[in-house]
Amino acid sequence: MSFQSLFLAEEDTRNKEELKRDLEELEFQLYRMQDNMKEIARKWQVIGIDQTKEDSWVIVYKEKDEDSCKIMLYECDTAFRGEWDFSIHAKYEDNDTIFIGDIKGPTNKGYGSICMKHLKEVAKEQNIQYITGDIAERDWDHVDRLVHFYEKHNFEVDIDQHNKCGEIICRPFTEES
Repeated sequence: MSFQSLFLAEEDTRNKEELKRDLEELEFQLYRMQDNMKEIARKWQVIGIDQTKEDSWVIVYKEKDEDSCKIMLYECDTAFRGEWDFSIHAKYEDNDTIFIGDIKGPTNKGYGSICMKHLKEVAKEQNIQYITGDIAERDWDHVDRLVHFYEKHNFEVDIDQHNKCGEIICRPFTEES
């Protein structure tokens, strides 16, 4: 089914001008995504295309070496200029564990959930048994948001309120992960 027929199926709720404008915008986004994917794929491995909770299209890609794995995301609202919009930086602790060192980017856009989903897929592909990490004192101004995020993604979260620190652990192979 074409984009045009999908949009025209919704004609009863929107007028033809709105539908035409939406179709043109969607076609433009598709062309931009294709160009962005070509640019990203020159240097990194594209591992997915996803849609945020705000219905924005994003390209997910990774950079991996023997010691580390970085899951990055770029929102296709502009031409790619070599910089990600969001990333999870992790390192391989051993053959069984990926340790999340840092999560960088804006909050409440759905980027973290998309990147976490792809980090778990990478762990499964590599037969990694655990994804772990620390919550540090520098995170304390947003610790409640971090706890919510990790629990939403089936991590066990252990917080030490007195010392302002914590640990997270997830087994990506479990049913609920």
